[in-house]
Amino acid sequence: MSRYMIVCRLRWPAVLLLTGVIALLDQMDPPLLTWGRAWPLYLILFGVLALAERAALASEPQPPSAYSYGSGYPAAGYAPGYPPPAGAYAAPQASPEPVQPVSTGIVPAHTELDLHGNDLAREPRKSWEEEER
Repeated sequence: MSRYMIVCRLRWPAVLLLTGVIALLDQMDPPLLTWGRAWPLYLILFGVLALAERAALASEPQPPSAYSYGSGYPAAGYAPGYPPPAGAYAAPQASPEPVQPVSTGIVPAHTELDLHGNDLAREPRKSWEEEER
C-alpha cells in the first residue's frame, strides 16, 4: 500500500483521537483545555495531514503515460491528412419522394389531413374576460 493511501486512511482516526484527548483534558478538575479553545488544534491537525499527503504524493513515482483511455488519441496537433482534400466529402443527395410517417401501435402517425384540417375548423380561444363564468 502506498504512503499516500496510509495518510488518507489515518485522517479521520486522528481527528477522533484528538477529540478524545480534548474531551479528557476538558474533564480534569481544573480543565487544561476546553472545547472553546480547542479549535486551533483541529486546524493544525488538518494542515499537518494535508502536508503529509502532498509529501507522500511527491515521493511516489510517476504513473505510466499511456493509459487505456487515452491510447487512441494523438499526442498533439491534427491527425495526418488534415484538412481533407477538396471533394473528399460528397454533398448529401435529396430523396426523390418525401418520407411518409410510420404509425406504431401506440401512437398514430399524423397526416396532412390531421394537421391542417383540424386547425382551420377550430374556433379561436376566448379570453378570460369574454368567457362566462
